[in-house]
Amino acid sequence: MPAKILICLDTDPQPSVFDSVVAVDSGADHLFRHAGVTPDVVRDLVYGAIFTRSPGELHDTAIFVGGSDVALGEQVLAEVVNTCFGPMRVSAMLDSSGSNTTAAAAVLAAGRHVELAQSTATVLAATGPVGQRVVRMLAEDGARVRLCSRRLASAEATAESIRQQLPAAKIECFATADEAGLRQSLTGSNLVFGCGAAGVELLPAAVRSDFADLQVAIDLNAVPPVGIEGIEVGDKAIEQAGTLCYGAIGIGGTKMKIHRAAIARLFTANDLVLDAPQIYALGKEIEAGK
Repeated sequence: MPAKILICLDTDPQPSVFDSVVAVDSGADHLFRHAGVTPDVVRDLVYGAIFTRSPGELHDTAIFVGGSDVALGEQVLAEVVNTCFGPMRVSAMLDSSGSNTTAAAAVLAAGRHVELAQSTATVLAATGPVGQRVVRMLAEDGARVRLCSRRLASAEATAESIRQQLPAAKIECFATADEAGLRQSLTGSNLVFGCGAAGVELLPAAVRSDFADLQVAIDLNAVPPVGIEGIEVGDKAIEQAGTLCYGAIGIGGTKMKIHRAAIARLFTANDLVLDAPQIYALGKEIEAGK
């Protein structure tokens, strides 16, 4: 039986140690790690993957796109998909900055406590890579989503991009650069997600305490100060004044299950593309199998 080879295309100067460890733990026998990958070098790397084994063996070769630049990772994944043809293809997965697996884990955590289709969710820093995916996954499950950014124009551009993928998405846009805008975005919400950059506080405790209707608060920033003040990074369904709180490490167990399962799934076929929708669907499978 051919060895399972995972080709890691990382857009950073050094390939991710984190992603490499998870890949080995997920069943990859060998890692071929490439750093500083840009779309213009993808074709020859993919050719090396698809022309070295017969079509019947290509399910044992797969590609993982990672790195800290999610937008660049998306371009790399697109080049991978476009380079493959006919039976000459390998499965590929995108998880730059853990954006897909983290977002899936966060939305699944919220769904344990509320019916998403009946919920209104405020997503802070929603124009970032994780925030965009949280919005998309919530909208896919029928939630009303408040898409928040410091600049309304940025929020509206992100909303339009998501609506092109999900025309039925129920999205409102809010500018949350000041406290008035922040409070407006939270009025009537029962969920709040903090998806901001490391060390940026998005929701002060003094503001959050005024919204008793919040049932779940999830902060995805593990670097002090956290994005939602008062949540500890290790919190996992910890109740604070009637709100169940999750920190970044608190949703980490689910994120890791999804990450490992996605890597393993790559080796089941040679024509899979695992991006946000597919990884969220896989997360739901894992959640249902608990």
